[in-house]
Amino acid sequence: LLLVDHWGEEGKWRNLRDLNFLDIVPPEVFFSDPKTIGRFENGDIEAVYHLGACSSTTETDVDFLWQNNVEFSKDLFDLCSDFNIPLLYASSAATYGDGELGYSDSHELIDQLAPLNPYGYSKQAFDQWVLKQQQTPPQWYGVKFFNVFGPNEYHKESMTSVVFKAFQQIQDKGEVRLFKSHRDGFADGEQIRDFIYVKDAVKVLINLMEHKVGSGIYNLGTGKARTFKDLVLATFKALGKDPKIVYYDMPENLRDQYQYYTQAEMDKLQNSQATLEFPPLEESVKDYVQDHLMQKSPYLDKKVKDRYAKL
Repeated sequence: LLLVDHWGEEGKWRNLRDLNFLDIVPPEVFFSDPKTIGRFENGDIEAVYHLGACSSTTETDVDFLWQNNVEFSKDLFDLCSDFNIPLLYASSAATYGDGELGYSDSHELIDQLAPLNPYGYSKQAFDQWVLKQQQTPPQWYGVKFFNVFGPNEYHKESMTSVVFKAFQQIQDKGEVRLFKSHRDGFADGEQIRDFIYVKDAVKVLINLMEHKVGSGIYNLGTGKARTFKDLVLATFKALGKDPKIVYYDMPENLRDQYQYYTQAEMDKLQNSQATLEFPPLEESVKDYVQDHLMQKSPYLDKKVKDRYAKL
């Protein structure tokens, strides 16, 4: 593994301490690093997984998002095209906006989508650019992640999953705070998302490359949306505690860019060789809570990786 990232100050290094890798290269020097480019030229790179981006749905600096999420991705796409290296990159369900047009990953519908925030727009812009390219990597995949949760997200601060936040709140105060609904037809806590466990998401990403599935943009969720209330109740159950949920008003600045319903249309992926059977939400939450969050070290260390690889 050749990693391209910043270590940062948020404890992200703990994600890597049990991982064997060749090197870690800062993104800003990646394209000018002779050693790295030499690995491409010599055919040493088997495939590229480009999952790095600013993933904050509340980021307002569009210049930063454009440089980080669009221009860097364009350069990487071109590099993989030049050296015939398969590329998988992270798109997002945020591209679907309020869901008015549904959640189909058909290429013909992508230009019609209207994201609700700058982050979603940056992902949409790159998807649109990719579909216009004549020269491409031999295999390329844009993966529209829905709501991913699971171990090793602890450095993400405000962008950590609801399961992680719920676990912390239950441990600290014995209750969980959720947004009230500010839209007719949705009760408090009944906002709906397609939650997918990170372990299952990673298996799909590996399968896409290994099975040489046809290039394109794919949704990655379970195809079975659940409410935030369901997610929190599953967290209480995994902890063996009685549920207590407190609802509070959503901040004004979020109300116009909040998605009340997302559910991945999974037909395209299900018809490929890359998919798998996703366990029920409650089982995934239980695994995360009991096998990670309740442990002395919640990280996905080698012992846990080896056990999971046998499943």
